[in-house]
Amino acid sequence: MKTFNLLLSSINDVKDFVNIVSKYDFDVDLTSGRYVVDAKSIMGIFSLDLSKPIKVEVHSDECEKFMEELDKFIIK
Repeated sequence: MKTFNLLLSSINDVKDFVNIVSKYDFDVDLTSGRYVVDAKSIMGIFSLDLSKPIKVEVHSDECEKFMEELDKFIIK
């Protein structure tokens, strides 16, 4: 499992993020405060507080290409 933080600052960022995540078979969860949602659910993401960084949990160890695609959203 891989964990990192990202920031989705616009509606287009959320749409791009969901399109990327949906291409992969493994599960990805987003956590904001006490709420956890499926990263493939655009409605779930919009229920989170997007003004703050969001914790991402990738349930796969083979996610290098996935991480490269999300690089523009990841907080370093």
